[in-house]
Amino acid sequence: MRIGELAARAGTTTRTLRYYEARGLLPARRGNNGYRTYDEDDLKLLRQIRTLQDFGFDLEETRPFVECLRAGHPEGDSCPASLAVYRRKLGELDALIGELQAVRAQVGQQLERAERARAELAADAEVPGGPEPVCELGGDHR
Repeated sequence: MRIGELAARAGTTTRTLRYYEARGLLPARRGNNGYRTYDEDDLKLLRQIRTLQDFGFDLEETRPFVECLRAGHPEGDSCPASLAVYRRKLGELDALIGELQAVRAQVGQQLERAERARAELAADAEVPGGPEPVCELGGDHR
């Protein structure tokens, strides 16, 4: 198949395919007419790249999976280098999850503090002569 058909079937653009070719991820085969030619294996390779990118893998992280497919393995993740990338990515994700959980805990504490302060202001406002709650963003929003 030609580059336009491959791009359409893979759900990408011909520009992206040329970029993958320049990066060595997609083979650069040419027919007798000088046009790029591709086959079903190339489509499988592109689907592997696309799936990994949807999972948050950067393009270079897909290389071991591509090489595994090119080596003739039925799946791109059956090679040791691919498994190592999976392990590394899981470690990165676990670290990010930990960071997000810490940020969430801090935001939750800030919310609790802010709600207590607001409740105290509201209680003081009900006492004759107590302060009126005022929004810090400007104006009196009671």
